[in-house]
Amino acid sequence: MLSNLQVCFNAIAPLFLVMALGYGAKCLGAISADDVPKLNKLAFRFFMPVMLFWNLYTSSLEHAVQPKLLVFAVGAVLVMYGISLALVLPTEKDHEKQGVKIQGMYRSNLAVIGMPLAAALVPGADMGPVAMLAAVVVPIFNALAVITLSAFRGEKMPAGKLVKMVATNPLILGSAVGVVFLAAEWKLPAVLESAVHQVSAMTSPLLLFLLGAFFRFSGLRRYRKDLLQVCAVRLLLMPGLLLTAGYLLGIRGVGFAGLISVFASATAIASFTMTQQMGGDAELAGDIVVATSALCIVTMFAWSLLFKLLGAF
Repeated sequence: MLSNLQVCFNAIAPLFLVMALGYGAKCLGAISADDVPKLNKLAFRFFMPVMLFWNLYTSSLEHAVQPKLLVFAVGAVLVMYGISLALVLPTEKDHEKQGVKIQGMYRSNLAVIGMPLAAALVPGADMGPVAMLAAVVVPIFNALAVITLSAFRGEKMPAGKLVKMVATNPLILGSAVGVVFLAAEWKLPAVLESAVHQVSAMTSPLLLFLLGAFFRFSGLRRYRKDLLQVCAVRLLLMPGLLLTAGYLLGIRGVGFAGLISVFASATAIASFTMTQQMGGDAELAGDIVVATSALCIVTMFAWSLLFKLLGAF
């Protein structure tokens, strides 16, 4: 029990210490909350694709592609989306809030938390399955977010435009190139390989730092009821149902550690940026990211410990 507790604590604590550093830097004036969306956009366009490429590039095709894990993840994401619709539509009549709350409930922070959490929970494991999981799940998150935010603004998204947005997503492109290199067994020149490795290694700390710098608590009282609802669904209901389902289906090891990031992590910071760009209650979207990120320090640790004790990884 004590060793399991230590493993889970050692996995969760460093992530939030890096976030705390970002928050401290903002408080000291080294970075402002207004800087974060631009830097986050830069990181997602140039750093995240490299990290996803690297984790696939250094994996093996047989290990990276786990059909049961991927099929379950896709089905579970659709279930999360359905649950979010079923809970929000009957209880929220403000159209600007509806899409934001739905997105806040189903869209997790897999892109930021997935790799470092899985690596810490299963030390030394091949991260290929988690990179492949991100390559499959992140496009679904993005497509559903575009559809949702467009629908609740009363707009129609042409199918061609949606396909183009998903296909040109930097995370998809980075993953696709990684899969090609993995399948063809191509190798980069040593100098380029070293550079890619260094960029990959700095990506997760950078994203966590920016997430911490994004923290602000000004609207937590104003949206208290909304935040309680979203946090309960995002951090308790979703992981309770879907992690249990994954465990009962026999998913184990680093793949299950990746599922913790899909189902039990905070709402994606990208949800705030997308709401700003597409319309909706951007302040509520930002506060959902802040509230779920703060609370998941406790809840994600608890879920990790529970399934560690059950032998899931």
